[in-house]
Amino acid sequence: MNLANKLTLLRIMLVPVFMIFLLNKIPFSIVNIQVQEIIAVGIFIFAAITDTLDGYIARKKNQITNFGKFMDPLADKLLVSSALISLVQMGRLSAWVVMIIIAREFTISILRAVAASEGIVMAASWWGKAKTVTQIIAIIAILLNNFPFKYINFPFDMVMMYIAVIFTIISGVDYIRVNQKILDN
Repeated sequence: MNLANKLTLLRIMLVPVFMIFLLNKIPFSIVNIQVQEIIAVGIFIFAAITDTLDGYIARKKNQITNFGKFMDPLADKLLVSSALISLVQMGRLSAWVVMIIIAREFTISILRAVAASEGIVMAASWWGKAKTVTQIIAIIAILLNNFPFKYINFPFDMVMMYIAVIFTIISGVDYIRVNQKILDN
């Protein structure tokens, strides 16, 4: 197994660890943010970095594999979905936001599976990359309770989440539009 695939597997293994730290409270805090939430943010950021790193390594070292093509997007969806669902449980995010994002992910994943069964590889688009980046930034901002923007009363976390939702919708529509021929078969 190459390094890129090992990083993908590491990201998948970090998902339950992230959730344990985020959702299991301990009785002390630092600057009104629970210590375990800070650890959870660190785990989330590290896992998000492995996403960029595994793709870079796979391309740079020409180590792109079928395993990586399948597991890398799955690892991303698990990481983002676990964070979003946890934020709903914590009362920090509305369920409708999460439903839009997860519905798009299911739809595109199914479309990718259909394409793969026909030997077609759906390349990631600019919109899809923008969606991922804005989702990760928004999740981190919400996990940090909008720190430091809360001190200037600017809802950066929610602004970024709404931008992420917009990019999520646009990227989903774009994937379907560009790959319409797959749906027509």
